[in-house]
Amino acid sequence: MTEIKNENPLLEVKDLSVYYVSKEIGTCKAVNEVSFTVNKGETIGLVGETGAGKTTIAYSILQLLQTPPGKVVNGEIIFNGKNLLDLSERDMQKIRGKEISMIFQDPMTALNPIETVGDQIREVILLHNKITPVEAKVKAQEMMEMVGIPGERYDEYAHEFSGGMKQRIVIAMALACSPELLIADEPTTALDVTIQAQVLDMMNDLREKYDTSVILITHDLGVVAEMCSRVAVIYAGQVVEMGDKYQVFNNTRHPYTIGLFDSLPSVNTNQKRLKPIKGLMPDPARLPDGCKFAERCDHCCDACRSHEIPMREIEPGHFVRCDFAENFRRNNS
Repeated sequence: MTEIKNENPLLEVKDLSVYYVSKEIGTCKAVNEVSFTVNKGETIGLVGETGAGKTTIAYSILQLLQTPPGKVVNGEIIFNGKNLLDLSERDMQKIRGKEISMIFQDPMTALNPIETVGDQIREVILLHNKITPVEAKVKAQEMMEMVGIPGERYDEYAHEFSGGMKQRIVIAMALACSPELLIADEPTTALDVTIQAQVLDMMNDLREKYDTSVILITHDLGVVAEMCSRVAVIYAGQVVEMGDKYQVFNNTRHPYTIGLFDSLPSVNTNQKRLKPIKGLMPDPARLPDGCKFAERCDHCCDACRSHEIPMREIEPGHFVRCDFAENFRRNNS
């Protein structure tokens, strides 16, 4: 796939394919030749339905795939000039938490219930810095204060915090060593709207303070509009549309992306019923040969089913996986 690239991107994912193989269900093609770049200080959003392969991409970057059944079968993940797929587990341990960190989807399971939250933040700091335990504790308390939690609560446990505060603790852990790249896997899913807005504002402030690049995984287009400069729409393990936020939002070209927008309520129309995308995403163990969205697309023809659809650049920096993208455009009125 061709993409306009920065001369020295922080992260470059090239033709990444990840399969899950088991005797019971066969081979599930979870990620299929995904390519994108992340530049220094940039936030890119990976958007799509549950099961599209977004989290598998994140786990592949951090080498956290459970093997078996997960396996990277093709591609490269270049971070700061190094292919992460070639590194040993010991080398990856030096990168995780220090150079690349991740905010996991559920703060309830990301935190250890039998250790204090402060000790869990301190553990990350001690692992990657040559400082004393006392200095690490002070740094952990500073991180707690930075995300809006009093440092005096260092010795409390996860169950003593609300959902929003747990997420703040997880963010403090992820940013404790000032990583160059932060992967945020649906960081606001379990939060109410008010707390969600606070967490997003805090993440934006911290990103600017540390000049951190962010991969934001979400199915919420509102969060993408708030946080991201570029967007990659994922469907059935493939990128189907990618560009800067304004291209994807205002010049939407792929029928799937159009369907995502059309399924949202709008205050600008008199529409009384939402327009959902019909059908379900294809079984990753039985993907069709042609366009993966064909069975759900109102504009599908025989040509769509006959061959693998390549990504095409329809304007500078705007790529779409559809042979007829020029014929489709979302009505933004």
